[in-house]
Amino acid sequence: MTFQIQAVTVYGKQPGQVRTVPFHTGTLNIVTGDSRRGKSALLTIIDYCLASSDYPVKAGKVRTYVDAYAVTLVKPGQQLFVARRAPASGNAVSTVLCVLSQAPETPPPPLEELTFATPLDTAKDILSEFCGIDRTIKVPAVARAQTIAPSIRHALYFCFQAQNEVANPDLLFHSQGEEWRPNTIRGVIPYFLGAVDPEQAALRNRLRLLRRDLSDLEAKLAQARDLGPASGQARALLTEAVEAGLAPYLDSEPTAEEILSFLRLALEGSISLEPESRPDNDGDPLAAAIGRRAQLRRAVGQSRARIADLKRAVKENDDFAGEAGEQRQRLASLGLMRLSPETSQSAQCPVCESPIASANTTVATIMHDLERLDGDLQVIGSDTPALQRQIALEEEQLQQLRAALSRSQDEINEISAGLRALQQEPDQAQRAAHVRGRISLYLDTTAEHVSAPQVEDRRDDLQRQIADLEELLSDDTQGDRLTSYLSLISQNIRTKAAALELDHSDAPVRLDVNRLTVVADTADGPVRLADMGSAENHLGYHVATLLSLHEWFSEHRGPVPRMLILDQPSQVYFPPDYTGEPTPQGNDLSHLLNIYRTINDTVQALDGALQVIVVEHADLADPLFRDHVVERWRYSNSQALVPPEWITESIDDEDE
Repeated sequence: MTFQIQAVTVYGKQPGQVRTVPFHTGTLNIVTGDSRRGKSALLTIIDYCLASSDYPVKAGKVRTYVDAYAVTLVKPGQQLFVARRAPASGNAVSTVLCVLSQAPETPPPPLEELTFATPLDTAKDILSEFCGIDRTIKVPAVARAQTIAPSIRHALYFCFQAQNEVANPDLLFHSQGEEWRPNTIRGVIPYFLGAVDPEQAALRNRLRLLRRDLSDLEAKLAQARDLGPASGQARALLTEAVEAGLAPYLDSEPTAEEILSFLRLALEGSISLEPESRPDNDGDPLAAAIGRRAQLRRAVGQSRARIADLKRAVKENDDFAGEAGEQRQRLASLGLMRLSPETSQSAQCPVCESPIASANTTVATIMHDLERLDGDLQVIGSDTPALQRQIALEEEQLQQLRAALSRSQDEINEISAGLRALQQEPDQAQRAAHVRGRISLYLDTTAEHVSAPQVEDRRDDLQRQIADLEELLSDDTQGDRLTSYLSLISQNIRTKAAALELDHSDAPVRLDVNRLTVVADTADGPVRLADMGSAENHLGYHVATLLSLHEWFSEHRGPVPRMLILDQPSQVYFPPDYTGEPTPQGNDLSHLLNIYRTINDTVQALDGALQVIVVEHADLADPLFRDHVVERWRYSNSQALVPPEWITESIDDEDE
């Protein structure tokens, strides 16, 4: 079971200022009022408290006079209070929340009793679990090589319709117009509709990782082949080294590794030859330059090895921290019971604080594991930055060595050119120096391959695992289930569209999750929502689609909050600055009441399983509207989200 909204609370910037707006669960709630009375802020406040990554509350009196926001979430037998401060001056958003598990019907606590210490990511996990979302599920992202772990933030796509969305012909779902959101919505819809089998999802994720590993391995093997020693060139250089007296004559055919070894020794001049074959390097500037270059090459190889070791250590730290962090969150969620501070023996209930002696062993074990994980995470957290700094230093040193190596090669080339200019026919020493220069250049081009660890060819094993998983997933019917579910939901959309007397409701209507729109299949071809004329059609199909989805969520236990918040659906029929006077008449009034009749009929049919909150300019006399009004915020009655007594000149002056 998931949750509904029991109340929205705002805390003023002065001591004791608290304003709570209550809502009825399982029914239609209407908040009506004039412009700039805080109606639209209700949706953004709820969004902000449900772990939004930004601060959606718009500039105005709410931002100016409110210090903290809170929502009270309820489901059968449980209540969760979530509070979040407005961002401090200079900050884009507050990154810590206060999350309290309360006994049902507990009122919002005073601001001074709240402790804001729950990190945003942790709060998102708590809210996701309270919503009933399985945090072990990962679904593939659309058009991106990664997976998505569905959360409360994804569920809200189907719960909000902001003022610029509720009748938008191009956007059907909340936040659909933001970057990357359309593909995210496409990716999570199968999960929230119940088309994703948890075991199959785990296997598909495993298959995706194996395919990625295989692709990475094949790329590494191809790179290793490309960087491998060119045997023909290496053999030619070894032959020249033998002729120049830098390497001994070989009776047998050397291997590739042996050739590289002889070339390194020839470059360093460490092969012992016969006296007549050994050049005299005393006072030879070319030999000295080659010697310096050999030292630089060794230093470069050592630096590369140190960087590789450091990066491997950082990756191991990150992997451990990720796994340990998930483990800690699971343990922390079980840590609601705590040991008695007086006896340190029996555990206390988090609600009534009565002792629970039977939980001693469990609580002690949880606390011990949490302490151990906290210690490990602290060590890892302090170690990783030091490793990153060391990597930066090593990479800077490597750049300096490479620059020195390049200068050294230039020096060798210049010396060699000068010596060739002295004599058209180079003697043995000059020829040896020339061959050494060529060997040096060749070894530099293969240094990365030579110094890098050998890549283990695990392709056969990976391909076998992939084949096994593909066989297991061959009978996966997720696509068929999704198609079937969408067909049933589309039938409900058409029924509601007919009740609302919308255009094309006599034709088959379907929810297209690829285009994220509604399509009517007419005799003249498909007609998308954006191509349908009249804002009344746009509003009607939005309402029909969202209500039909929530019917499905409620009837099939979908992990989506049982709430739908609509911001000013009457804007289609009346101007945005409409204040409720005079009372509208004619077809516009009839059509607007038909929207509310459809909403109310759906809510009543679900028998408490859906809560709808609507904020409106309009204030209609018809009982269908009037009987569901919970707040009237008008200038005439001095009512608003921010009470008039909170608005003081001193704060106004500060804002100015």
